[in-house]
Amino acid sequence: MSEPASISTSIAARYATAVYEIAKDGNAVDTLETDLDALKTALSESADFRALIHSPIYSREEQGAAISAIAAKMSLSDTMANTLALMAQKRRLFVLPQLVATLRDIIAAEKGEVTAEVISAKELTKAQAEKLAKTLKASTGKTVTLDATVDESLIGGLIVKVGSRMVDTSIRAKLNSLQNAMKEVG
Repeated sequence: MSEPASISTSIAARYATAVYEIAKDGNAVDTLETDLDALKTALSESADFRALIHSPIYSREEQGAAISAIAAKMSLSDTMANTLALMAQKRRLFVLPQLVATLRDIIAAEKGEVTAEVISAKELTKAQAEKLAKTLKASTGKTVTLDATVDESLIGGLIVKVGSRMVDTSIRAKLNSLQNAMKEVG
């Protein structure tokens, strides 16, 4: 892991632990999950929001005012709004994506859940997703939440990542394997 990524992860972990403990003490973990959904959507859909948290051209005051207005507009909880304001004041908004991911991991671990990252060539149907989740639950012994994305370059099949384990059943991987085997032969 590169040093800047390690630093970002470390900062995010400290904030995530603190936010989770505050939410847990206030019996507001469900509210925190709602906040995380809203922030994840905003991060993925708004280039302006991403620019605000990553760009050094905005002053602390500008970032703080903007993030407070965004938090109010998104109806974020006081805990999350105050955390974002503190992060803006300390020039730490750049770790927001890692904060969201780390908080999700903490909440999932507390609930005995695990998230499986699934990349497929085509979008999974509801029945396929349910069957995959059920199969993964049987293998991990935990409730599995799927984080599904589509990558048409796979041609067919799936790539499933659960924790440190990965299973690649894509046609692209099989073709690459066959190509490597043919190189070795001749």
